Amino acid sequence: QVQLVESGGGLVQPGGSLRLSCAASGTFFSINTMAWYRQAPGKQRELVADISSGGYSNYADSVKGRFTISRDNANNTVYLQMNSLKPEDTAVYYCNLYDLFRNKNYWGQGTQVTVSS
Repeated sequence: QVQLVESGGGLVQPGGSLRLSCAASGTFFSINTMAWYRQAPGKQRELVADISSGGYSNYADSVKGRFTISRDNANNTVYLQMNSLKPEDTAVYYCNLYDLFRNKNYWGQGTQVTVSS
């Protein structure tokens, strides 16, 4: 069983910063991709950024230059540093782990990020 526990969400003013963390526990293949998705009210869940176990990262165009994804493989943790936040970044942010060997996706419970003055 794989568990993903997110933390770091909250309320922030436009232009502010937040750092999300997600710790993975359980049994999963060491070669995997960890990612952050988000879902705003009335919208589909979308990929924000992902990072492979080898450190290769990918970003949605809407967050390039503002968000940075990183990971600590020794502690099975992924981070999302969010700077210059905008109201349109408001959403529930979900952590994801894709186990390449088992071809399985695991999800965290989500953390709310609200950008508002």
